[in-house]
Amino acid sequence: MVAAIGVPGLHFHDLRHTGNTIAAQSGASLRDLMDRMGHDSVRAAMIYQHGTSEAGKAIADSLNDRIAAAVGPDEDDQDEDDDGASGVLVPVA
Repeated sequence: MVAAIGVPGLHFHDLRHTGNTIAAQSGASLRDLMDRMGHDSVRAAMIYQHGTSEAGKAIADSLNDRIAAAVGPDEDDQDEDDDGASGVLVPVA
């Protein structure tokens, strides 16, 4: 059947792996992945979270937003030599 669609090396497990990787990159929690895969083990779900730089960026962005909201702009403490980057979290890609 996979030869008929032009992908002779494709296995069902490849689709499952791709779907779970995309779910992890979309922000699915370990519990979500475990439920999705039908596993009771966190170990299996963690396989799909190894390369989720999007999740790391989302966490960094959220932390930055919370800090910026808590600190707020301080116009009296602006230094002409300051580039404004101090105290701001920078997402790592």
